[in-house]
Amino acid sequence: MKICIYGAGSVGGFLGAKLAQAGEDVTLIARGPHLAAIRRDGLTLRQGDPFTVRPKATDDAAEAGVQDLVICTVKAHGVGQAAAGMAPLLGPDTMVVFALNGIPWWYFHGLGGPHDGKQIARLDPEGAIWKIIGPQRAIGCVVHIGAEVTAPGTVTVTGGEKFELGEPDGSDSPRLARIIELFQRAGIGHVTSNRIRDLVWSKLLGNITSNTLSTLTKATMGDLYADPVLKNYMRLMMTEAEAVANALGSTVPLSVEERLSKGPRLLDFRTSTLQDLLARRPLEVEPIIGVVTELGDMVGIDTPSIDLIYALLRRLAINEGLYPAG
Repeated sequence: MKICIYGAGSVGGFLGAKLAQAGEDVTLIARGPHLAAIRRDGLTLRQGDPFTVRPKATDDAAEAGVQDLVICTVKAHGVGQAAAGMAPLLGPDTMVVFALNGIPWWYFHGLGGPHDGKQIARLDPEGAIWKIIGPQRAIGCVVHIGAEVTAPGTVTVTGGEKFELGEPDGSDSPRLARIIELFQRAGIGHVTSNRIRDLVWSKLLGNITSNTLSTLTKATMGDLYADPVLKNYMRLMMTEAEAVANALGSTVPLSVEERLSKGPRLLDFRTSTLQDLLARRPLEVEPIIGVVTELGDMVGIDTPSIDLIYALLRRLAINEGLYPAG
């Protein structure tokens, strides 16, 4: 199987390293000093016993050609711009796993019911992803891993390792089985689900509260949960998001109160969105929170607490020059 990792940063670098170590035919799409280091010295993964692999690496997808599997790990707000770059990788049977945060652009493909096939304006305003990549190629993936590029050409795993995979239509398809076998050979932690959207919402209930509030306040996870005012606001946001999920036919694992009582695993942890703000990188605004306001309007669910935080986070991103273009 020919495999391309499109956006081989922290998560993509982890997957690329594990797959290459397992002997798979892997090409990494990367850029800048990270790409230069991979070409020169290989890609090093620090997890347990560190190892280095030397997969093909380029910044031009045309050099890689048509692939059997593309795993897209760019930030969710970058998929629209990446779609054209991915086009040379796509043949009629190419599978594309989207390992992204937030609501995925393909959400209504294969859902059935009155919203089946709808496109989400906040995620794909020009319809470029839908047209170029096509929802029929998409396979859902919810990512649970702590990883970062600690030096050009080096990815360090800092916690967790679970990739939740599922077909948009909920089927146990032959192509999903191929990906499961691939992950098993490479020793990549994974689970599968016939209800991948439930798992999307499960992670989103954390992202929509922790990522947004931590970025606005520059607070750690421990700070958020220790502050009774912020914790109660998280309760309001989670309750609204869960109502939208339920209206769209999803059931979110764990109740809001169970989530809040469990608290964060790492008290001193800074969320990825706060890290992006501090590093002056574009912020994931629409996929994590803006889209929920759009979906709420679609199904007639009011989301006043979410709407306020969305407005504040969007304005912050614009003021700081970190609101993604396009």
